[in-house]
Amino acid sequence: MTMIEPVTLRGSLVTLEPLTHEHHDELVDAVRDGEVWNLWYTVVPTPEKMRAEIERRLAEQAAGTMLPFVSRRNSDGLVLGMTTYMAIDASMPRVEIGSTWNRASASGTGTNVDAKLLLLTHAFEVLGCPAVEFRTHWMNAQSRAAIERLGAKLDGVLRSHTRMANGSLRDTCVYSIIASEWSQVRSGLEHRLSRHLLPAAHQAPGSVGLHDQQG
Repeated sequence: MTMIEPVTLRGSLVTLEPLTHEHHDELVDAVRDGEVWNLWYTVVPTPEKMRAEIERRLAEQAAGTMLPFVSRRNSDGLVLGMTTYMAIDASMPRVEIGSTWNRASASGTGTNVDAKLLLLTHAFEVLGCPAVEFRTHWMNAQSRAAIERLGAKLDGVLRSHTRMANGSLRDTCVYSIIASEWSQVRSGLEHRLSRHLLPAAHQAPGSVGLHDQQG
């Protein structure tokens, strides 16, 4: 059985560090940037519920089903949000990348691309996962488009799969990337990330705005 343990992953733009209780205040500041919890088709903690969300994620880590991270921007040390390996099956091993949210002002800056590159690289090249999964609400068009830009393929839709906080039933889109696709997916992510690493003076005219909304 592969051991999936807390680890710090450092990329070009962000560092993913293991979640601790000490991250609470920085995460509250991050989630207030854009108030993304107001989108009914997402599951994002409010400032008041952040401590409980940290407790929930750490409890799942203790149970071996989740590995939660905090995303911190390298340039200034600002905490951007949270992400996880979840639905962990250590015997495969197989993970889902999810329970992700980031402060709104980080959108389009390349930080989300860097975080996904870090998580996928670790999953395929260190943990040896044969597949990595992503799930999102059918109605979350922005999230679905971002997942598809990664190179993930839609496996199917689970109808009336989960009940949301407002009582509505969620149709869940299930995507995956398999190991044989990883080389191509990695090249695509590295190319997208490189656009954000170029000095502004060397970017092609009109290139600003071509970056996807998820980073």
